[in-house]
Amino acid sequence: MKVAILAPIAWRSPPYKYGPWEQVASNLTEGLVRQGIAVTLFATGDSVTAAQLSYSAPRGYADDPTLDAKVEECLHISQVMEAANDFDIIHNHFDFLPLTYSKLIDRPILTTIHGFSSPKIIPVYKKYNGHCFYVSISDADRSPELDYVATVYNGINTAQFQFVNTPNMVYLLYFGRIHPEKGAHLAIEVARRAGMRLVMAGLIQDQAYFAKYIQPHLESKQVQYVGNVGPNERNRLLGNATALLHLIDFNEPFGLSVAEAMLCGTPVIAMNRGSMPELIRHGSTGFLVNSLEEAVKAVSHIGSLSREACFLWAKSQFTLEKMTADYLSVYRRMLNT
Repeated sequence: MKVAILAPIAWRSPPYKYGPWEQVASNLTEGLVRQGIAVTLFATGDSVTAAQLSYSAPRGYADDPTLDAKVEECLHISQVMEAANDFDIIHNHFDFLPLTYSKLIDRPILTTIHGFSSPKIIPVYKKYNGHCFYVSISDADRSPELDYVATVYNGINTAQFQFVNTPNMVYLLYFGRIHPEKGAHLAIEVARRAGMRLVMAGLIQDQAYFAKYIQPHLESKQVQYVGNVGPNERNRLLGNATALLHLIDFNEPFGLSVAEAMLCGTPVIAMNRGSMPELIRHGSTGFLVNSLEEAVKAVSHIGSLSREACFLWAKSQFTLEKMTADYLSVYRRMLNT
């Protein structure tokens, strides 16, 4: 079996820091290689992989402002499509644009839908529904207008995370892009009401929001923003936190940081929206809440949860190995082998 993995190119694969789609594409690529699958990763030129690497963009366009995003995307997608006959399957992690090539080539395309950035993109998926194969990353993120071959949860490279049974620090953690829909300001309010220190990490995606709702709180010792961190610091922050606050204001398709926190043994307090009921076992690996008041109350009950239970749950559901096996099953169904 020869597989082409089409990764996004905003960042390299795996990303230096932020880049969840690139991270998942990278994890799957390495998992397939370990299983003896012949894989070509279509990503940026500075990507790191055990597979064969093919690229047109030297770097991610989010890292290099001299690159034009649309031009690089066009060159990138066309590259894999023009090499389609070299593969048995093209696995698309690049959203909806590659689908427009699907009737022009003679190879099946599997698209992992990492979420819908807007309802306006669904007509493209609908046009190729039945011709292409779709995988959702949670049952909650399925559109009733589309057909899916499977739900495959995102898988984590467990080698990058360490289970911490007894953290040597006491703090709540916000880990994610700094954006209103991710609830960074709500995490600050919960920490304030709970009387606990809050550490915040993530890419600032909305500068005006950060300046108005986050930055003023950084003058106190209670809230600390440590920036957009890489793997080593991510592991340390997640593993030593008392709990991860994931107070989202949208129906999140998955939430890598939620699975990563639990893999480190850290329970999660999350708004009961989107995929959160699939990721979190309420009362065992965290708490699903519906308000700030419930979130504050949940903080006081964090001590009743087993960090080992968090780790075991995440290891059973959200690993690179499980994701790879699930996708291999999908590939074989597509090829009828």
